[in-house]
Amino acid sequence: MSLAVGGARRIAHGNLGTVVATARVLAAHDLPMLWDPIPSGAPMTLAIPSIRTAVREDIGFLVEGNAAMAAETEARALDRDVLTRGVQGVFADPRRGFYLIAERAGERVGCLLVTFEWSDWRNGDWWWIQSVHVIPAARRRGVFRSLHAEVERRARAAPAVVGLRLYVEQENHVAQATYAALGLHDSGYRLLEHGFGAFE
Repeated sequence: MSLAVGGARRIAHGNLGTVVATARVLAAHDLPMLWDPIPSGAPMTLAIPSIRTAVREDIGFLVEGNAAMAAETEARALDRDVLTRGVQGVFADPRRGFYLIAERAGERVGCLLVTFEWSDWRNGDWWWIQSVHVIPAARRRGVFRSLHAEVERRARAAPAVVGLRLYVEQENHVAQATYAALGLHDSGYRLLEHGFGAFE
């Protein structure tokens, strides 16, 4: 997956050669400016956003975040109709996952998607972190860290969740260091895919 203005790409559809990172109980990506360790001296009021579950009224923000991230990280111009229907599909069927929204002073500043993968080995679900986006003005202010912390809190509170996963590009060492600091590690697997359709 790639990171950029928007954070993580659709993690469930990473590129060949992508490294899968996992954490036992803990999943999305970017360039140095997108990773948001809190700078020294940053006002705490700017560093701690509130996190909530996304609602249908957030669909426009989620669509724009995905589109911006794809353009910045992969130079892709996503089909807005397909993307909008894809985002709406999460709200139409809760089994697909859920979005979280980060807000500061009532303004949306970031988001991510969590999707589910059943593990027969563990008799439980992995939660995958995907589609991470932090608006440029809010980067390096702890937004992703807060989103990740909420995902982990919810995952640990759900008995059927066995851990968190995400994809990160092999050359994105800044993102890898950020994930390592949050407890994620290289799982030792290589991701392969065979995509169908015009998008591929």
